[in-house]
Amino acid sequence: MNNKITFDPTRLPPEAETLRAEVRNFLQKEIQIGTFVPHAGDGYDQEFSRKVGDMGWIGMTWPRKYGGQERSHLERYVVTEEFLVAGAPTKAHFTADRQSGPVLLKYAPESLKQKILPSITRGECSFAIGMSEPDSGSDLFAAKTRAKRCDQGWRVNGRKVWTSFAHRADYMIALLRTSSATEGNRRYGLTQFLVDMKTPGILVNPIINSTGQHDFNEVIFEDAILPKDRMLGDVDMAWKQATSELSFERSGPERFLENIYVLTELIRVLGRKPDQRGSEGIGRLVAQLHTLRQMSISVAGMLNAGKEPSLEAAVVKDVGTNWEQKLPNYARDLAAFIDDEGNNRAPFDKLIENATIVSPKYTIQGGTREILRGIIARGLGLR
Repeated sequence: MNNKITFDPTRLPPEAETLRAEVRNFLQKEIQIGTFVPHAGDGYDQEFSRKVGDMGWIGMTWPRKYGGQERSHLERYVVTEEFLVAGAPTKAHFTADRQSGPVLLKYAPESLKQKILPSITRGECSFAIGMSEPDSGSDLFAAKTRAKRCDQGWRVNGRKVWTSFAHRADYMIALLRTSSATEGNRRYGLTQFLVDMKTPGILVNPIINSTGQHDFNEVIFEDAILPKDRMLGDVDMAWKQATSELSFERSGPERFLENIYVLTELIRVLGRKPDQRGSEGIGRLVAQLHTLRQMSISVAGMLNAGKEPSLEAAVVKDVGTNWEQKLPNYARDLAAFIDDEGNNRAPFDKLIENATIVSPKYTIQGGTREILRGIIARGLGLR
């Protein structure tokens, strides 16, 4: 394969900017009444997700018959962007909205679509991602967790790791080994399944992150039985489905706005008239952020047009991760000589500390840079 990486020129339509004003007004009201504190906690709030569902902002690109609004990916982009900048607690619905729902829409039996998709749009159903494994990490094609046919459906044994909020999820979409890979195609032999997290034989072990929070997990399958109708798509050929799914996961504004509070707080502490060094630093950061945003909007536009921009999504994820991981140290450096008197440096220092501790995980979620660069190189015909 030898593809050209192309970011289609895309502008947000007027209806997206109208929606932006609605979202900002909603978020301001929720902050004022104390629903959430911006950029605080673990980001998981089921009641807030129900409010978002009431606004019609979950599954908003999906067909109306499943509870969607049939709006564009560009409008969804605006909602995601505003929630990230506001530091809203979206983790209870975000995975289902971003990628699990679209997978079900494309590959699930109609009975499962009718059962699950409306509950997602109402903010009542949470999903986890079952891709990474302890011995393979982001190399999805090395997955070993196996699903074997049995009289009841499929018997599953193995482990998944880095499964964010699996301890609270209702379902997981798991990538499982159903056949051995062939010598000529290591991608062969993987199948996607819808997993009810209450299934007997599933154990969820917590992985406490470096800030002391519990969002990551290890999920162990011990003779867990999945019904026959829980297989999604074609048996042994899920690598195509997973690649499409990752275009949603890797390209959104969450890949460079998770610690945007660092930049906004840096601008505050530098004041209205920063020195030349501070001005140049902020200008460079904002220019880089604007470029990332345009790339991400372009991918949203291509998804809206029915394309599968997997290479472009990988570029957004790789460049965005690098930007996010460098931001805390760069911001600390730019603010190093600011007089603390009258500038209220304490909140800035606390945010920098948290962002520095959390930033290593950005490389893990959505694929490590080594895997992403391998995908990009292969797509360009360089390997």
